[in-house]
Amino acid sequence: MIENEQKQAAQVFAITWSANAGQEKSETQAFWSTLLRDVFGVKKPELVIFFEKKASLKHPDFIDALIPSTHVLIEQKSKGIDLSKHYPQSDGTMLTPFEQAKRYVDAQPYSQRARMVIVCNFEEFWLYDLTQANPQPQVIRLLDLPQEFTRFNFLLDPTVLNKEQELIAHKTAISIEAGKCIAQLYTKLLALYVHEDKEFVERSLNKLCMRLVFCWYADDAGLFGEELKFQEHMRYESSSCFRLALYKFFEVLDTPQEKRWKEDGKVVDFPYVDGGLFSDAHRDLVPQLTPEVLEFIINKAGARFNWSQISPTIFGALFESTLNPDLRRTGGMHYTSVENIHKVIDPLFMDDLHEEFAACKKLRKGKKRTQKLQEFQNKLASLTFLDPACGSGNFLSEAYISLRRLENEVIRELFNNQALLGLENLNPVKVSISQFYGIEVNDFAVSVAKTALWIAESQMQAETNSIIKRDIKLFPLESYPNIVEDNALTLPWEKVVSPKRISFIIGNPPFSGARYMTEANKQDLQQVFGSDWPGTVADLDLVSGWFKKAHDVMCKDPHVKTAFVATNSICQGTAITNLWEPLLKGGSEITFAYRSFLWDNEASNKASVFCVIVGLGNKANPASTVRRIFENDVAQPAKHINAYLLSGPDAFVVAREHPLCDVPEGCMGNQPIDAGNYLFTPEQKAEPSVRSAFRRPIFQHRLFW
Repeated sequence: MIENEQKQAAQVFAITWSANAGQEKSETQAFWSTLLRDVFGVKKPELVIFFEKKASLKHPDFIDALIPSTHVLIEQKSKGIDLSKHYPQSDGTMLTPFEQAKRYVDAQPYSQRARMVIVCNFEEFWLYDLTQANPQPQVIRLLDLPQEFTRFNFLLDPTVLNKEQELIAHKTAISIEAGKCIAQLYTKLLALYVHEDKEFVERSLNKLCMRLVFCWYADDAGLFGEELKFQEHMRYESSSCFRLALYKFFEVLDTPQEKRWKEDGKVVDFPYVDGGLFSDAHRDLVPQLTPEVLEFIINKAGARFNWSQISPTIFGALFESTLNPDLRRTGGMHYTSVENIHKVIDPLFMDDLHEEFAACKKLRKGKKRTQKLQEFQNKLASLTFLDPACGSGNFLSEAYISLRRLENEVIRELFNNQALLGLENLNPVKVSISQFYGIEVNDFAVSVAKTALWIAESQMQAETNSIIKRDIKLFPLESYPNIVEDNALTLPWEKVVSPKRISFIIGNPPFSGARYMTEANKQDLQQVFGSDWPGTVADLDLVSGWFKKAHDVMCKDPHVKTAFVATNSICQGTAITNLWEPLLKGGSEITFAYRSFLWDNEASNKASVFCVIVGLGNKANPASTVRRIFENDVAQPAKHINAYLLSGPDAFVVAREHPLCDVPEGCMGNQPIDAGNYLFTPEQKAEPSVRSAFRRPIFQHRLFW
């Protein structure tokens, strides 16, 4: 809607509702739904705003309205109610409407917590911005809405209040453009290779792209020392043999300062990187570059972006789309949104960690508070994460960034934004990328995941440096990502990391239905479940193998908790008895779940995939928090979550081969699974020999005929 139309709609809304009775119980839903639809142009308000959601309090109570996508909570009162006065609550306490709303907010999971509270009585809107330390109400009269409606943009636009979301959107846009740039570079470079060994060419090209990206990033982030030092070096070398200059440059980055030759010229001043990224670079093939490709590398790719602003979580996946031939064939860029990753990691561990940190901050300043903060930081540094299908490392990168960002808040509290005078050699950072383990079968993805984690480490160190007012150098790289190239279904996970060290297992393992799996997939799955598994393994989706292996880890070490994204079919039909009944009876329990939602990506020919997220724990180590079921991003508490991802007791419906009573037995029918041989054209159906075999269905519905 254009602004004039909105103003007119707001005027009609204000006049209409000023004449209404304004009863909280009967008119709240109509009031807010009409506001969103008529004034803000929301076609289906019921998909945006939710009413009468149960609050996570000890006594029964309900939140009047929630807009989860923008973290807005609404406390509605009837017309004539004074919004500044205290009123009795169901538990006997006396609270103002804002205090009542704030109590609901404080009981929400951290990741779902409201950032804006609106208290309304059909005559006035009192707006409270909870991102402020001591929020004071901004009061807007209903009759002033035509002049003030733009102040309600936060209802639908999260960036109005959430600067972090704004930054994520900015980094996402840069990362997507950078990914497209690398795709172009890849194509241009590939055309220059003349070597006959295609596998060798592809491996060399992948490494060349990764090394260039890392250097561009380090250059823009100031990790090489002087600003744009690498870019200037490339411009200087472009006048000679650039190909040989790259070989020399990569070799120098992999050589400690004391072992370098002065004859290497200006490159000796670049820092020693280590980490294995540039090791054996002389064994990889760099093609002879044409002036056009050289121009693209130096000016269009290197100088076009501020590479230090890319999101390692998103760019890693986009990078893999470029390097991985299987993904390139599917039509373009793929990445898992940061928001979707947080649907896994927040309820699994980040919500609890934020709550624990908030409790530390509430303590009075002194020795006890400092001790608690230090203990909490040590806890962060002790956590160990495993993604056994890590791909380009996006779950690991985002989990690391979230953990380090929380640690930076701890460091801010400990040092109170003061420089560490006299402690110049002290690095206050304890969380390390070496706490993060991954298994991935694709060698391209393994390399990308390591690079993404190094970039994430650099970005978070820069944030720490701004807090402690000191520049701690990243190079040489001292911590190493523990990403292993192997088949996670056949590799014992204890060979990667001891289960006793694992805190959380996370990820988005591959989905593949029983009818679409390769023979190798089927053999892997059978190996995971074994011959004595009580369910029918042949009917299970490939992703089930990861749930079974995580279950086995949690059986041995009950402290481990797990959360995976999966196709929603594993919580439907025969999968309930074939997968979940043995798992749940074998000691696992579902601690939280996201019911079916659309999992999106950036592929040009993307398919709509409906997914679930299932969090698991061991019954021997009960979850300390209330079990939660998320639907439309709204959390509902549950005493117990069954395999259908519903609040209620376990129920296992067993497939029967014969009817319960004496009736004719059914068969498979005309399910088209035999290469189309069950499908008939109108001409074939009209043939005399088969005409009598076709019947119209009893129900007269054209969709089925």
